[in-house]
Amino acid sequence: MSANISTAYSQLITKLKRAHLLETVFGLLGWDEQVNLPPDSADIRAEQAAVMAEVCHEAAAHGDIESLLQTLESSHAELTADQRTVVRHARRDYDRLTKLPSSFVAERAKWVSSAYHAWAQAKAANDFASYIPSLKKHLELARKEAELLGWGDRPYDYMIDKHDPGMTAEKVNALFSELKEGLIPFVRQILASPQRASTRLFQGFPVEEQRHFLREVTEKLGFDYRRGRIDVSLHPFCSGSGADIRMTTRFHEDEPLDSLFSSIHETGHGMYEQGLPLADQGTPLGQAIGMGVHESQSRLWENQVSRSQAFWNYFEPRFRERFPTQTAALTSDALYRAINAVEPTLIRVDADEVTYNLHIMLRFEVEQQLFRRELRAEDLPAAWNRLSSDILGLTPPDDRRGVLQDVHWSGGAFGYFPSYCIGNMIAAQLWYKVRADLPDLESDFARGEFGRLLTWLRTQIHHQGRRFDTMGIVKQVTGEELSPRYLLRYLRERYAPLYLN
Repeated sequence: MSANISTAYSQLITKLKRAHLLETVFGLLGWDEQVNLPPDSADIRAEQAAVMAEVCHEAAAHGDIESLLQTLESSHAELTADQRTVVRHARRDYDRLTKLPSSFVAERAKWVSSAYHAWAQAKAANDFASYIPSLKKHLELARKEAELLGWGDRPYDYMIDKHDPGMTAEKVNALFSELKEGLIPFVRQILASPQRASTRLFQGFPVEEQRHFLREVTEKLGFDYRRGRIDVSLHPFCSGSGADIRMTTRFHEDEPLDSLFSSIHETGHGMYEQGLPLADQGTPLGQAIGMGVHESQSRLWENQVSRSQAFWNYFEPRFRERFPTQTAALTSDALYRAINAVEPTLIRVDADEVTYNLHIMLRFEVEQQLFRRELRAEDLPAAWNRLSSDILGLTPPDDRRGVLQDVHWSGGAFGYFPSYCIGNMIAAQLWYKVRADLPDLESDFARGEFGRLLTWLRTQIHHQGRRFDTMGIVKQVTGEELSPRYLLRYLRERYAPLYLN
């Protein structure tokens, strides 16, 4: 490689990393907004968010990056495979950024902040009407963003691709249709079974003891608390980069499994971020592929690992030690069945893993109707309730437990929901591959050992950065295209013995 090309590449990396560092500062503002912000400080935070969005946009869309990319692209043959990956993604990111005026970026960031508080207040008051202006504005901004980036005729495809590169509504529909064909009959079989599992076995689990237990579990799984922390928010989330991960959960004294599995879910996200190469942070070699792959990491730890019998063979004694009075009358079988209870619920984040994907199908259908302009924001509650009845067999008694339950639209995150179901499919497909590669893996869990699994995920997924897109990484790791049949196989193998045998 010539000295000129080497210098240009180094300068590009410096620019990308600076932009990334500014984004991490911006991210901390968002984390603080949901964890620590005083209730009457929302207006100033919206102003701060707008300023930071402009600063981040200016750094990432700096004119020097264009000239550096041109230099490197003209000397493509001199670059290594990894350098070409960096340049390819840097060009895609740069072109998208430079098509968005800084004024638009600032307006959107300000609206994300104010809309979050509008959603939180509307949910608390069960007042969807008060949230309509925020939702309409976000839809307007989403369509405008798609138009600015050349996706004006396919705005929803743009939103999906934004979260899962390479995916479209057509591809998602094909995957969901195949999944639905096998899933709905299985759900009906379970619900018709005389075998039931009670989730109403838990009362009076002190929050502080829950904190200690979930800290023990998440550390054992492999989360590095020297580079991360966990706090409390209205809606659990994970943010930050590998050097500083911020997770949140929530606590209820009568629902200890909710905080535990929410925390394990976010830990999966956190460990993915911590597994990305630190030396490449801020470059495509140190960034996650997309939200579907991200969700595969959180769902694999939450479901395939942490709902397994082997996992609880190790952690049940510790759970009982923490809560001796509360678990005294709880048999091991009842506990395991409660952990794997299948019971339709109105609330997505409370859903069991068998019916969870039905919640995503509902949201996917609603978003498609919104972006096709077949559905007005004002008519969302009625449409939501109708689909909930058709898909879940449940009708929300109020909007708090219906259309207002999720935080995503308050941040303009349309096209994000499909990532959850895609993540479930990827997780199941990875699960069968890793068990073939690492025989007797579940016996590790029974000994409280999770290092082999984490190391495999580090090598196969985390260390790959953005070398592949969503479908490409699945094919690279498993040797097959993404398919719902692995998720259907896993669900049947996990739940048929509990409900149908």
